[in-house]
Amino acid sequence: MAQLKEKKAFIVEQHRRHEKDTGSPEVQVALLTDRITQLTEHFKTHKKDFHSRRGLLMLVSQRRSMLEYLKRTDSKRYKDLISLLGIRK
Repeated sequence: MAQLKEKKAFIVEQHRRHEKDTGSPEVQVALLTDRITQLTEHFKTHKKDFHSRRGLLMLVSQRRSMLEYLKRTDSKRYKDLISLLGIRK
């Protein structure tokens, strides 16, 4: 459990906009991207895990909504984030 907290804290520290930032769209998208990556690796060995696949689809949808919001409000931050995370071309 501690390793997950450390990883989450590292991601928050890497993507935050100011010292106490934990909820900006950049941080949330980065956390969702990490979780999506973990689930994608999980499905490589557990191909028939359809319940978790539904959760993955919900996470992808949530991330897409946040990215659309960020693109609509501040396109420069959006472009910086997707280039940093490498999620779009």
